[in-house]
Amino acid sequence: MKLIHLTHPHALNKAEIEPTVMALGYFDGIHLGHQRVIHTAKKVAEERGFKSAVMTFHPHPSVVLGKKEAHVEYITPLRSKEKVIASLGIDILYVVKFDEAFANLLPQQFVDDYIIGLNVQHVVAGFDYSYGRLGKGTMETLPFHARGEFTQTVIEKVEFQEEKVSSTLLRKHIRNGEMEQIPSILGRPYTVEGMVVHGDKRGRQIGFPTANIALNDEYLLPPVGVYAVRMKVTDEWHEGVCNIGYKPTFKESEKQLSIEVHLFEFQRDIYDESVVVEWHMRIREEKKFNGIDELVAQIAKDKRVAEDYFSCANNTLAFSNKK
Repeated sequence: MKLIHLTHPHALNKAEIEPTVMALGYFDGIHLGHQRVIHTAKKVAEERGFKSAVMTFHPHPSVVLGKKEAHVEYITPLRSKEKVIASLGIDILYVVKFDEAFANLLPQQFVDDYIIGLNVQHVVAGFDYSYGRLGKGTMETLPFHARGEFTQTVIEKVEFQEEKVSSTLLRKHIRNGEMEQIPSILGRPYTVEGMVVHGDKRGRQIGFPTANIALNDEYLLPPVGVYAVRMKVTDEWHEGVCNIGYKPTFKESEKQLSIEVHLFEFQRDIYDESVVVEWHMRIREEKKFNGIDELVAQIAKDKRVAEDYFSCANNTLAFSNKK
């Protein structure tokens, strides 16, 4: 996939750009609704003999526009977004810097510079996509602004359990720790990426060694507590439990959030290795224990809950594969 970063005003020459079918959207999460937009653009491109393209924006418009809720924590930070879009088989990804100059473009200017000016022959976007200053441009106004230079496909609302599949719904489930709901909206479990760093090694001392994870981006995180997780280490997935929190049993006034993963039957030294943590189920909230013995007993229970969860999930998957 070819990655192109643009800052307004961009200097690309339409005559030098091959024609594309473009999916438009911010695409935080790249959930099932987003995937339908992107898959449709790819399908139309193949049918018409064009390259497929996606245009996204960075940072989130709410940060620049001073919205009440600024999305500075991402479901899919830019680097993760690039990987997922590449995995969907898209040829070109445009990442447009969303700054005040870009935000102030009139709808016609946006279309002229970033659709017609990029030699886009067909646009695919969700029914609620908006563009231009104050979001005045919509999918209903797009045919007018197109000036006859391109056509469009509008993707209607995608629903799950009578709710619109959206980044807002994803954020709600993540913030509530409802990780088992995520795959039905995202199409995959929620993941974060980071590096294994040195911690206080207290887990090793109590018989449950943990990998201390330093995140490599501003991810939206689930609430503090204990979770059943899988962790990808050098292209292999391992099951385990994760504690995200402030370790109140050991530290009364800890302000630094920690993410610690204990993997089952895993002995390797993985300091400084890049890993992916995949969140599956919230087991319990974080709590302070009356001493080490009580904590160790609870961790053992948490481990059994996670092992039972994965055993059941694996058996269900094996049964589905046999059908």
